[in-house]
Amino acid sequence: MTATQLPPGARVYFPRGSALDVLRCKVDEFMLDGPAGTGKSRVCLEKLNALAEKYPGCRLAIVRKFRAAITETALVTFEQHVKPACDTKNQQRRVRQSYEYPNGSEIVVAGIDNPVKLMSAEFDAIYVQEATELSLNDWEFLSTRLRNGVIPYQQLFGDCNPGPPSHWLKKRMDAGLTTRILSRHEDNPRLFTSRGELTPFGTSYLARLDKLTGPRRDRLRHGKWAAAEGMVYDAWDDGVHLVDPVPIGPTWRRFVVIDFGFTNPFVCQWWALDPDGRMYRYRELYRTKRTVREHAAQIRTLTQGERIEAWVTDHDAEDRATLEQELGITTIGADKAVSRGIQGVNDRLVPAEDGRPRLFLFRGALVERDPLLVDEDTGLSEKPTCTEEEIDGYVWAKGTGGETLKEHPVKENDHGMDTLRYAVRYADGHGKEETSATGTMAAATAAVQALRNLQRR
Repeated sequence: MTATQLPPGARVYFPRGSALDVLRCKVDEFMLDGPAGTGKSRVCLEKLNALAEKYPGCRLAIVRKFRAAITETALVTFEQHVKPACDTKNQQRRVRQSYEYPNGSEIVVAGIDNPVKLMSAEFDAIYVQEATELSLNDWEFLSTRLRNGVIPYQQLFGDCNPGPPSHWLKKRMDAGLTTRILSRHEDNPRLFTSRGELTPFGTSYLARLDKLTGPRRDRLRHGKWAAAEGMVYDAWDDGVHLVDPVPIGPTWRRFVVIDFGFTNPFVCQWWALDPDGRMYRYRELYRTKRTVREHAAQIRTLTQGERIEAWVTDHDAEDRATLEQELGITTIGADKAVSRGIQGVNDRLVPAEDGRPRLFLFRGALVERDPLLVDEDTGLSEKPTCTEEEIDGYVWAKGTGGETLKEHPVKENDHGMDTLRYAVRYADGHGKEETSATGTMAAATAAVQALRNLQRR
């Protein structure tokens, strides 16, 4: 039967290439690995649905690092394309607990950030969306939940876009512990016809990917596990420095660092210092096209009840004055020394004598993803949407002869990097206002003038 002969309302899905490999795969664990837009999530959800329908009473799960991230990704695809007639019991997607089937099968929805539903449960198969977000401990924990025994084989599988070559998942696949299934753009019927010709949507989509630069292009366009050449922070390791949130002790020092922006992102980072002097970024705003007053209102709400010892900001006099007026605070001008700031960050990234670095970023610290930085049709962003997404592309400039200029990082997509430098300089005792009389007077004069400008509006 062809697609035109199907009854009205019938669901159409014609898997090919790697998608067929996924549906047929019965190994203990596998990973569907490839560039963006190859249809990875769709076929993984199709596999879960097929298992639920074939094996009555089986228990399956859709998992991601953070439960909130599933709402507008996997669940939208599942409800709109995979099982559009499913009984959702009038629940909204953001609070969806599970999908129940007439034959007694169930697909549970959960996040590692709130693993209560996973800890005591038993499953036949677990699908992990964007598996690179997980730690190795997360992955191994999920493997221990596979003991329900209804399906003849128990399986942990996931999809991912490539990350840095040092990622634990890449090493696990290279060692043969996780079977690797390579996904290609040609496997997605939305992008290529069965004859291998680009569709109109495929032409547009791949053109967007071609605009990406550096390691983001290597990974999302070409499916390579790549790192940028000439990274400024070559000591950075996602598996070491990007960590799950930990409780912030009542005696830890807290401070906020801000890099102003409107057309470019406004970046606000909340930092905590533990008693040993280690830095933890625990919250972040990274937004464009909002005024300082709008940001101040959100910052006030987010910071309610927290004792902030310092507000460190970029030097824009008018923006500083507005922020101080809206929040009722006094700001400190950031130490903007580039070379010394970069050295300070690198010093903290390198493990100390106890084997641990002194700078960490919490996963999931971003308060909200800026929709203006994301293509609404593809869900892709041509630019970073948070500080950790800037790190791979933060590279040293090249001279006319191709030599690396290690005193000059490329000034592009570096707003989180600037804020990070300011934070480290402050934590290391260098984030102070100008100490000379001339510098102090100049700063005070600029602030007064900015306030007068505000009052005239």
